[in-house]
Amino acid sequence: MLWKWCLRLFVILLGMWLFLDVASRLGAEILWFQEVSYLQVFLLRVVTKFSLVLFVAAFSAIYLWGNLELAQLLKYPSSLKIAQVKREEAGLSAELKNLLSPQYAKYDNSQITYTGILPIKLRWLLPIVVIFSLLIGLMLTHYSQIALAYWQSSVNQTSLPVISLFRLETIWQLSRQITAQVLYVGIVVGIAIAIVIYPRWLLTAIAGVFSVLFGWILYHNWAKILQYLHPTAFNYSEPLFNRDISFYIFSLPVWELMELWLMGLFLFGFVAVSLTYLLSADSLSQGIFPGFSSPQQRHLYGMGGLLMLVVALSYWLSRYELVYSRQGVSYGASYTDVQTQLPAYTVLCVLAVAIAFYLLGRTVVWRNKSPYRHWVFYGLGVYLLVAVTAGVVVPTVVQYLVVQPNELQREEPYIKRTIALTRQAFDLEAIDARTFNPEGTLTEADIKANDLTIRNIRLWDQRPLLETNRQLQQIRPYYRFPDADIDRYTLENTAISQRPSAPETPIVPTQEPTELTERRQVLIAARELDYSAVPQQAQTWVNQHLIYTHGYGFTLSPVNTVAPGGLPEYFVKDIAGTANGALTTSSNAIRDSIPIGLPRIYYGEITNTYVMTGTRVRELDYPSGSDNAYNIYDGIGGVSIGSAWRRWLFAIYLKDWQMLFTRDFLPETKVLFRRNINQRIRAIAPFLKFDSDPYLVAADPRIGSGFPGTENYLYWIVDAYTTSDRYPYSDPNNEGINYIRNSVKIVIDAYNGTINFYIADLKDPIIRTWANIFPKMFKPLSAMPATIRNHIRYPADFFQIQAERLMTYHMTDPQVFYNREDQWQIPNEIYGDKARPVEAYYLITSLPTVPFEEFILLLPYTPRQRTNLVAWLAARSDGDNYGKLLLYIFPKQRLIYGTEQIEARINQDPVISQQISLWNRQGSRAIQGNLLVIPIEESLLYVEPIYLEATQNSLPTLVRVVVAYENRIVMAQTLEQALQAIFQPEVTPEPAIVRPFDEGT
Repeated sequence: MLWKWCLRLFVILLGMWLFLDVASRLGAEILWFQEVSYLQVFLLRVVTKFSLVLFVAAFSAIYLWGNLELAQLLKYPSSLKIAQVKREEAGLSAELKNLLSPQYAKYDNSQITYTGILPIKLRWLLPIVVIFSLLIGLMLTHYSQIALAYWQSSVNQTSLPVISLFRLETIWQLSRQITAQVLYVGIVVGIAIAIVIYPRWLLTAIAGVFSVLFGWILYHNWAKILQYLHPTAFNYSEPLFNRDISFYIFSLPVWELMELWLMGLFLFGFVAVSLTYLLSADSLSQGIFPGFSSPQQRHLYGMGGLLMLVVALSYWLSRYELVYSRQGVSYGASYTDVQTQLPAYTVLCVLAVAIAFYLLGRTVVWRNKSPYRHWVFYGLGVYLLVAVTAGVVVPTVVQYLVVQPNELQREEPYIKRTIALTRQAFDLEAIDARTFNPEGTLTEADIKANDLTIRNIRLWDQRPLLETNRQLQQIRPYYRFPDADIDRYTLENTAISQRPSAPETPIVPTQEPTELTERRQVLIAARELDYSAVPQQAQTWVNQHLIYTHGYGFTLSPVNTVAPGGLPEYFVKDIAGTANGALTTSSNAIRDSIPIGLPRIYYGEITNTYVMTGTRVRELDYPSGSDNAYNIYDGIGGVSIGSAWRRWLFAIYLKDWQMLFTRDFLPETKVLFRRNINQRIRAIAPFLKFDSDPYLVAADPRIGSGFPGTENYLYWIVDAYTTSDRYPYSDPNNEGINYIRNSVKIVIDAYNGTINFYIADLKDPIIRTWANIFPKMFKPLSAMPATIRNHIRYPADFFQIQAERLMTYHMTDPQVFYNREDQWQIPNEIYGDKARPVEAYYLITSLPTVPFEEFILLLPYTPRQRTNLVAWLAARSDGDNYGKLLLYIFPKQRLIYGTEQIEARINQDPVISQQISLWNRQGSRAIQGNLLVIPIEESLLYVEPIYLEATQNSLPTLVRVVVAYENRIVMAQTLEQALQAIFQPEVTPEPAIVRPFDEGT
């Protein structure tokens, strides 16, 4: 009796705990979304999710449990004995028993139900039961894997996994996969054996599990349902079915989701009910099943009819899924798919519908001994014959005998489709392709004319700058620079009139420029607070949540200048904390050009702790000499927890019970949580794909815009993408994406935590759909303050995806594509001492035929299996030219040196190689930085910095710059000296090393 009370108490406590946990999560999320002004987004998502899970789980449970309960009523009793079993038990014939006992015949006839269906003997019964039980095990494994993948994606905040539909081929694939893993074999076999032993209890339990799994799967696909209800036309049709692209993006995924659910529901229901009947009457122990009774047949006919309707739906959808076929030489429906698979799927769909209507008709109008009852077996036989012949045999024969001998001729129209739609899906059609023939006529006058380009050649890579920052600018162990980002700022000319790296006799103009401002390419790095670096003894609850609350400041370094000793020069550095400013600036011009204000960083890339502000405890602002400066947060971020019920709510939500007992809270105390900007934006818009590199911007949004705010001018910009894997005929990349647009720019206030979503590509139908779903969420890009909009850039992740697709899909001629005769690749470079692919890099330069310098993103190409340059792709980022792509193709009859060839020249040169080897002695090593290919006028200039760092306490310094142009290569202490050695060889400084190229190699 005691254990029953303990069990009841445990259930009550568990229920209370679950209720409080769910209520606290819901309450905290509502308050957080209200804080960031996206409550409508959250509520619509919650209502959609829970409506889906409740409807699907309830419908599935009612259907499965209802049919299983009906099967229990209609099944044979366990006491049923049939004649054959009795004969075996007695060892006598039925006739002899009738003769000896006249009462036997009467008893025997009363126990046998004649159904018109032949009894199933053990040699057939046992395999059928085993196959059905294993099928349930396979289904449970398959749907559990899908649910687990969704759970992992929700935990890791990654994109949803691709749904694998449960079809005949899926059963075969699962069987092969599972037999290769002992654990899965044990699970499936164990489930099958348990079903045979405990059919009623286990089938009922599995029905409940399936109901939960179906609800869980649709719960995570809420975004597809909302998109289905608010579609936006692409106004472009694919060529096979002439359906608008929106059907494949918005409608087909939902129909596939319905198929996944209904196939599992009806197939499991049919198999479970069949097993219930087959295992009744102790059929396995008696060694025979007496045959299905008339009510059992009617029940199975109805369930079989529903199952065949879903099979028909499956084949109907398979017709459209041919546009994602991988069978031919190109992605999408090939000749064999269109000529054989498509008609086969259509015929199979019609046959499945006919069988389904026959079964459902027999169910509604039931006749016990219908003369047409055998038609269902004939129909199923014809169906299986067509499925094997038309679905497998004929396509294989056509592929080998018709297509392969004339493959290019047969596949040419389908190759054209793949090329055209892949280029559309990745926006490659917008690329402006031009011919670029480097003339090699660059002169000293050209260098002077492109002075802005020369002054913005990047000599500092992110990695060595970060290493240096961590040594010189972290100030305290609890500060960290997680990243450094390339950007451009407009500075007053007096800020750059003197450059430490300028030689005594520079070739660039020495007089002051006439313009008042100048754009400079810089590296900006945020000084964030990393609480994990606080000494272990100081990691107390008060320190973690009340004192160490924010980072402070940033560094700003020009990319091309070097301070004495080879260290980077800083325009903005240190923590001053004086009346003149919070940070130290290199000049008054920088202070006037870069808005600094009070640069506190409460929201950043590594701010993973939650903090309470407005308490009795002062927050650490920044270190100041032997003492510290303190601050009280006055921003608009955070959720008030001054009242007792809110304190209890967040104590439960955050699992932090010390919040209930601390005496440091005040009525105005607020909790700031979800401060990591990546987690913050993913919580609001999980349907977007986000760029891997958020970057910091120092800007005053109030200038000319009326944008409210305080003197906190730090903002994070994150690029976001709309993606799909359902664009017809579009060849997906290695992430499974076959459509992508950079449709959203996100701005996050580093102090207040406010988040604004701006639509950057109004032509994208997917983002227009989301704007219709959440009408208050997105703003036009024109609403972004101009001072912040000046810093948007073409995102590197998007550019890399487009560049990777362009390696193949620049070939628009079907024959060239079929032969793969003009395949490109991204070249390698030496970084450090290892080869790696060149990464796209930002430059301020003037493109060929463009008369002004601008901020661009550039990536070179080489032919497959060769190392000379064949083209380079550039993306523009400034003003009205933002987003325009230019492809410059080099003439194939000329040798244009590639990065690997230049690297080989550098490392093969005896003097340069010897110098690098001397640096690579014990205790230090030379690092070869990014090799940049820089277009100037109608020529190409190659620049590579070389750094020196110690193996212990690394502090990289820039020691040399290598410049290559045409047949000359130079290594000098500064870029200016190297350019002098190239273009003024008669006044080459002593340290320069000049080597001619051998044109024959």
